[in-house]
Amino acid sequence: MNESSSDSTPDLTRGIAKSQLPDGGMLVGHVDGEAVLLVRRGAEFSAIGATCSHYGAPLIDGLLVDDMIRCPWHHACFSLSNGSATQPPALNDLPCWRVEQSGAMIFVRERLEPTVRPMLAPTSLPDSVVIIGGGGAGNAAAETLRREGYAGAVIMLSADADSPYDRPVLSKDYLSGHAQDEWVPLRGPSFYAEQQIDLRLGARVTAIDPAAKSLRLAAGDQLTYGALLLATGAEPVRLDVPGAALPHVHMLRSLADCRGLIAGAEKSRQCVVIGASFIGLEVAAALRQRGITVHVVAPDHIPMERVMGREIGEMILALHKSHGIIFHLDTKPVAIDAQAVTLTTGENIAADLVIVGIGVRPATALAEAAGLTIDRGVLVDEFLQTSAPDIYAAGDIARWPDPHSGQRLRVEHWVVAERQGQVAARNILGQRQKFAAVPFFWSQHYDMALNYVGHAEQWDAITVEGDIAAQKFVARFSQGGKELAVVSAGRDRDSLMAELAFERKGAA
Repeated sequence: MNESSSDSTPDLTRGIAKSQLPDGGMLVGHVDGEAVLLVRRGAEFSAIGATCSHYGAPLIDGLLVDDMIRCPWHHACFSLSNGSATQPPALNDLPCWRVEQSGAMIFVRERLEPTVRPMLAPTSLPDSVVIIGGGGAGNAAAETLRREGYAGAVIMLSADADSPYDRPVLSKDYLSGHAQDEWVPLRGPSFYAEQQIDLRLGARVTAIDPAAKSLRLAAGDQLTYGALLLATGAEPVRLDVPGAALPHVHMLRSLADCRGLIAGAEKSRQCVVIGASFIGLEVAAALRQRGITVHVVAPDHIPMERVMGREIGEMILALHKSHGIIFHLDTKPVAIDAQAVTLTTGENIAADLVIVGIGVRPATALAEAAGLTIDRGVLVDEFLQTSAPDIYAAGDIARWPDPHSGQRLRVEHWVVAERQGQVAARNILGQRQKFAAVPFFWSQHYDMALNYVGHAEQWDAITVEGDIAAQKFVARFSQGGKELAVVSAGRDRDSLMAELAFERKGAA
């Protein structure tokens, strides 16, 4: 915390009057130069770090729920009693300080040491846990096993060449050039060794034998497991037109893909983005911020209308146009060559860079070959267990019974994947925790963030509060009178309240 911000907030070591902080109130101060959030709940006072450990959101703008505080930007959750990160996307705990009450005054004293959880007794626990996949779900599961006190072997097999990284930032700040390289990895280089997580990169699994509780790797190695988590994620849909395999044609799924795309962007003047999905439009925005002329080609009449309705789709379209994006809608590419993209309309768009973002498919081939039950994803129960004993699934491949919609869902959201990884790990340890988190994701377009809570594949009514065109609104999607999803921009607290309302309805 810099000196000027310290000067502008109270020094909590000198104390404040209790009357300054009503029940449920929050106040930002500082202790020894660090920003501290002081929270009152009845007669209890808590002092924790003032900013979210994920992307640094100010927690004073968050939502207090019981003994937790929820981040206003991306809905991470922290314990007020010990600062622990209880719900992704935050992985790191917050610091805590001791609070002392003296008469009518409150003082914040020394910083507390982090709580260390005891190791679990090995009785009835699997002797090893193997995780296939190094994305959000796999990484969250490995970390949760250790946080819960599991002392057995944890092996994470990732086909990726890079250690687990923050995938959402790739199409946003990293591609636009606003995020530094060190922001991308989820953990530092020594973390996995310190946590005794055996992370194996470039490790591709070719077969699973549920009866023998073993698996085979492409390199020929065989491993046995006590419990297995499948977190194989999704694979990008490839464009099937002449020229789609040319060197200047890119997809964005991995960090390596993003590096290649950045290298291409640095020597390009005009690009074509094929697809007006979230990933396609985020890529378009990021490249536009690099000063590149960007064309977007999509079969849609209005981008995102199928997911968010016409009015929000029109707002998104207008926003991108205002930043200079050129749209070619109601059309598709039929061919790509070294200089241009040809459309079904016969139009040729000059392009020295092409990005394909036309969707992804769940990577279920390994699970299907192992005989697991597949239905538009790997079917799991409320505990994220598959049809095979001791095999769990999480993330983009998992199709689970959602208590909020009453339907089976499979969604490709980073936060959902991380939360499922957490729950799967706890259930591997015998905790029998139902996965009941409300789906949530965010999408960044220039300086506008869209938050989406819940899940609505279909709806018959959209109720809007606020002004969509002004990018400050809440839109509620319902079917048959039942609210299924809430989309918002510029209304972070309303997004948090919507998530909480869905949780309470699901628990009722």
